[in-house]
Amino acid sequence: MKLKPDAILFDMDGVLVDSLDSWWTSLNAALQAFKHKQITREEFIEKYWGHDLYDNLNKMGLNQEVGTFCNNVYGEHLGAIKIYPDTKNVLQKLNNYKKGVITNTPKDCAQQILKKFDIDKFFDVVITSDEVVKAKPYPDIVLKACDVLGVKPEKVVLVGDTDSDVKAGSASGGTVIGINIKADYTIKRLSQLTDLISIE
Repeated sequence: MKLKPDAILFDMDGVLVDSLDSWWTSLNAALQAFKHKQITREEFIEKYWGHDLYDNLNKMGLNQEVGTFCNNVYGEHLGAIKIYPDTKNVLQKLNNYKKGVITNTPKDCAQQILKKFDIDKFFDVVITSDEVVKAKPYPDIVLKACDVLGVKPEKVVLVGDTDSDVKAGSASGGTVIGINIKADYTIKRLSQLTDLISIE
C-alpha cells in the first residue's frame, strides 16, 4: 500500500541539490576572514553538515558575526551547487501533491538556489530557519510549513537526508523518508520516492 500524504515536505541540501561543497567553502571563507582555523571537508561532513549554521558556530565557540559573513558570501559559492539528476523528474511526477521546502539555509540563498535550477515552480511554500525560533532538529520549521499549507503534520511526509531532518519530522508527528539514513522508510536515492508514494 503506497503512501498518500496531504503534503510532501523536502529538505533542500542533500535531497534536491548537492550543496555540501558550497557550504563548506563558504564557512571556511568566513573562518579565514575572522582569522580562525579552517576545517577539513571530512570534519565538516562529520560534525556540521545538516545542522543550523548558528548552532554550528555555537559548537565551535564562535560569535554570530562569522555566520552573517558566511551567509553573505554564500551567494559567491552557488556555482559549486549541482542539482541531482532525479530531482526534476520526481517533482514532476508528484505534481498532484502540495509540496514545500523546509531548509536551514537562509531564505534569500534558498530562493536563489531553487530559482537557479528552475525548481521553485514545483513548491507551494518555502520555509527557512530564519523564519522560526528554532531550526531543525526542532519541529518548528515543519509545523510552520504545515500551517501555511493548511495540512495536519501527521498527514505529511518529510523527505530528508540528515539526523536533523529525521528528528524534526518525527517530533512533528509526520512520516519521515530518509535518503541513506534510518527513518520510517529509507531509500538510497530520490528516484525511489515514487516507489513509496502513490502517483496515481
